[in-house]
Amino acid sequence: MLEEIEFGAKRAAGHLIDPSKNFEVTGLGIAPLGSVEVNRVHDASTWRYRMSDIIDQLNEAGTGLLVTVDEVDPTLDEMIQLAATYQHFVTDGKRVALLMAGLPNNVSTLLNHKTVSFLRRAQQYHLGRIADYDVREALIRTIQENDRLADAEGIDRAVRSISGFPFLLQLVGYRVWDLTSDSKEISSRDFDLGIKIARDEMDDRILAATYRELTAEDKRFLITMLDDEEESTTADLVERLKRSPQQVSRYRRRMIDAGIIGERGRGLVAFELPFFRDYLAAQCMK
Repeated sequence: MLEEIEFGAKRAAGHLIDPSKNFEVTGLGIAPLGSVEVNRVHDASTWRYRMSDIIDQLNEAGTGLLVTVDEVDPTLDEMIQLAATYQHFVTDGKRVALLMAGLPNNVSTLLNHKTVSFLRRAQQYHLGRIADYDVREALIRTIQENDRLADAEGIDRAVRSISGFPFLLQLVGYRVWDLTSDSKEISSRDFDLGIKIARDEMDDRILAATYRELTAEDKRFLITMLDDEEESTTADLVERLKRSPQQVSRYRRRMIDAGIIGERGRGLVAFELPFFRDYLAAQCMK
């Protein structure tokens, strides 16, 4: 990942940085026409200092560097190194910005990493759920702009299956599109199959992974919420869990930060991660 960022920066800013710094003259020949041997320098410096040199050249040219990272994965050492190096760039006053996106539980894990705790001061934006109207509009516009046709009932089922979750909007759309890439029309059956594939992936990649990362106390807190049809009150959770209000507040905050539950008003919470309630209930039955 770090190499891709470095190469990508060099490619995008090739007109602003000096490529000669990557070469050196290694020999001169006194022949009738003369000769010069030029080799690429083997740069043994660290990634941090190579990137620092690129950013310095950009800053001298009156611009800066924006690094964007999608699907944050806190288990990658390179992700931690990138965030830690970015802090050095900011401290040094360089014109550089870092924009990262990821699922709530992954972002929460990254923010809790002791090496990059400074990221907690960064501006955070929670996407939340997308209105069904906007989900429908996104699907229809994508289909129409590519001169394709789609079954109206299939679109309705896709909207319901997405449940306003941005990740599912991408995944359902991708799977349905991929199944029908050679056809002008997307049938109701195509939607059903794409939705099923996306839901299976959702279970494996999101719900199962989220469940595995829960502590025993986290699970106990969430299972207690299953007693309520929709919203749970903090007072009820305190009584059922036989824990102090302070302890319950800590569990509550951790689950909100992980994107599993969300606030619904003063003292009220409900499941936020689509389909996790049903997944949790199924796990309790095993």
